[in-house]
Order: sequence, then C-alpha cells, then structure tokens
Amino acid sequence: MESADKHLVRREDGLLLLLTPPFDRMTPSPGYIQGYVPGVRENGGQYTHAALWTVMAFARLGDGDRAMELFSLINPANKGKTPEDVAKYRAEPYVVAADVYSNPAHVGRGGWTWYTGSASWMYRVAIEELLGLTLNRGALRINPCIPKTWPRFEATVRTPQAEFHIAVENPNGVTRGVKLVEVDGKQAEGDVPMAGVEGSHTVRVVLGST
Repeated sequence: MESADKHLVRREDGLLLLLTPPFDRMTPSPGYIQGYVPGVRENGGQYTHAALWTVMAFARLGDGDRAMELFSLINPANKGKTPEDVAKYRAEPYVVAADVYSNPAHVGRGGWTWYTGSASWMYRVAIEELLGLTLNRGALRINPCIPKTWPRFEATVRTPQAEFHIAVENPNGVTRGVKLVEVDGKQAEGDVPMAGVEGSHTVRVVLGST
C-alpha cells in the first residue's frame, strides 16, 4: 500500500492511477488496454473502481487520514469548485466517472459518466468502510475509520419498522477503535440488534482505546 501511494497517487493532479507507466509499444501485448492512448482509461488513467478499492484498503488498515484524503481526491463534487476545475474535469460533478485521464493533453478529464459501477462502490466505501455502518446477520455493526481531526459525526439508519439515530464521538482524536456503545442510554455489547425492533432509538458510539 505504501508503494501504491508512492507510485499511483498524483495529488497535484487529483488522480489515483490504475497503473504506471502506461503501455504504448509493448511486446508481448498486454491486451486491449494498449489500444487506448497512454494515460486514458485503463491504460494508466484513474480507473475509479480500483481507486476506491485503494481507499477501502487503507480504511481496513486503520489509516483513516489517508483513506479520507484519497476519497476526497476521487469525489466528483470536489472536481467543480472553481471554473478552472470545471474546464479541466469536463464532466458532471454530481456523478462518478468510470475513469479520469492522466494523459498530458487531458490531465484530470473525466470519462464514462452515467455508466459505471464505480458509483455504487463509492457509496459502499463511504458508508461501510469510512462511516463503518454495516449489517451483520440482521444487526447493525458500527466500526468507523475516520480522520483523527473528525470530532464526531451523525447518521440515521432506517428499517421499515424502526429508526436508529447514531452519534459517533471521537474525543481522543483516533482513526479507529470503538470504546463504548450505548443504545437508548444503556451500554450495549457488540452489534446493535435491529431484527424485530420498532420505534425510534438513539445510539451513542465513543471511539478510543479499547
């Protein structure tokens, strides 16, 4: 992962590349990706599926600072902050692009929007890996991986019969580690039961050394 960060993350261009350097005239041929111009799509551009899996990997390593940094790097909402950003990205900032070019003539240009499964991966990485909200055998598991600078965050999870208002506190500035879980003011052990539960409930989670 350190090698991936060193060789594939181009922070100055807002890119997380699939591979480097791009293929051009290779023998034997690596296959169809050599048919793309170097630095376009899978041939050395940002292939957003894999970029998000990189974010997932850093989150699973407990590196919340780097996971969120790279998530923000990929986030299309951050590609349209200024007119210059818009002119560079040339794609909709409200959908996920399947790929972003690294070719010198088109650095940072988005491609294949409204088409890619990367959108669902971005959603899963945000909710499950960063905010740490997952389902486990009908129960809610809460195990965030966030930046040290996040003091807290809130989320609401709804089922057809119930609503869970979740507040995650980070008083010690950690990236991972659940110290305390309370459901409606009572300390809970493990996952929060959801099956058969009705009504509105408050869940408090405190991060810190366990």
